[in-house]
This record gives sequence, C-alpha cells and structure tokens, in this order.
Amino acid sequence: MNLIVLYEDNHLIAVYKPAGVLAQPDETHDEDLMTAVKKYLKEKYKKPGNVFLGLAHRLDRPVSGIVLFAKTSKGASRLSAQFREAAIEKIYYAVVRGRFPEKKGMLVNYLVKDANKKKAFEGEGKRAELSYEVVKSSDKYSLLKIKLHTGKFHQIRAQLSLIGFPIVGDVKYGYKEPLPDKSIALCESSISFKLATANELKKIEIPLPLEWNKYI
Repeated sequence: MNLIVLYEDNHLIAVYKPAGVLAQPDETHDEDLMTAVKKYLKEKYKKPGNVFLGLAHRLDRPVSGIVLFAKTSKGASRLSAQFREAAIEKIYYAVVRGRFPEKKGMLVNYLVKDANKKKAFEGEGKRAELSYEVVKSSDKYSLLKIKLHTGKFHQIRAQLSLIGFPIVGDVKYGYKEPLPDKSIALCESSISFKLATANELKKIEIPLPLEWNKYI
C-alpha cells in the first residue's frame, strides 16, 4: 500500500484511506490501513517489537477519507475524550441518486444494527441525526455535504437510503449496481480536532475523488 500521511506529530497521525481498504485487520486478512501505519512507524522510527497504535475512529471498507490514529496512550486518551464529548467535527461528501427536493435540512431516524445482514434498519433503535446541504445537483444525481451529529453504524448510508436517495454504488443500501472497484461515493473529506498536548484546533482536509466528476 502506498501510504499517504496527511498529518503527524508526536502523539497523532492522520492518513488517507482509499475506498476498498480495511481500516483495521479482520477475518479476511486482506490489506488494512492500521497494519500499514504500524509498518510505517516501525520503519521510520526504527522501533523494536510491537508498535503502539490506537484507532480513533473507523470508516466502512467501501468509503474513502481521513482516518486518525493515536501513536501514544496520551494521544488515544485525548482523542477518546473528544469523541465522547462530540468535540470532533467530521465532514462527509456523498453522491446520491436523484435530485434532492430541499437545499439543506436534517435527517433523524432510529436505526437498528442487524449483525447477520451487516446493515442498519429503521426501528426501535438509537437516534441517528445528520444535517446536509446540496452542493450541486442534476436530474440524476446530487452532491451532498454532510455533517454527523451522532455516530451510528452505517448511519449516512442507511439514512439516505431510507428517504429514497441511495449513495452511488451502495448496493447494500439500495443502489442499482456496484461501481467497478466496489467503492461507494462517500468520502470523509474533513476532520477537526484538538491536539494531544495543546489547546490548538487542527483541521485536515482532502479533495473529493476525481472519479466523482462523471456524476457532478
């Protein structure tokens, strides 16, 4: 894997996760981002033995974007506290099927995770809330800017599907066909957080995937 480091200090490291790459190891033993970052740190700093690395948050395999890791226990503790307090802001962009009727708004659903089908459904579950803004649209597609107010399983994918606007390529949540590389048109393009040893706000941004130009 050609690892792209977006930010690094003594306690934290942020890297780009391509669509299709796992955020961390699983039973498939496929290539994953966490293992790649550990290898990078081990080689860069000539670390003996195991390398400490804490995964602060995850992205679904078909989603691209920024993933933040903690290089130290202090960094992990500081990030965990910020996530608990909803002090970390993440911005996503998505291309969905259809023209959105409203330029901006909020979606609220109650989602249930189905472990067997590995999907989220609406039901007697946990409140999921996001706000959106339509950046661009045509008769066939809309580009949305999305801000999460909660962090539920498959939240963006499930909520957009529930209102009839599935994400391009997301066959699990109602899109008609997969994309050739099995990705979906969802990207975490920005994350803002406070550094581990200073009361300083750090914002990291990446451009949207070039492949999206055919839709938007």
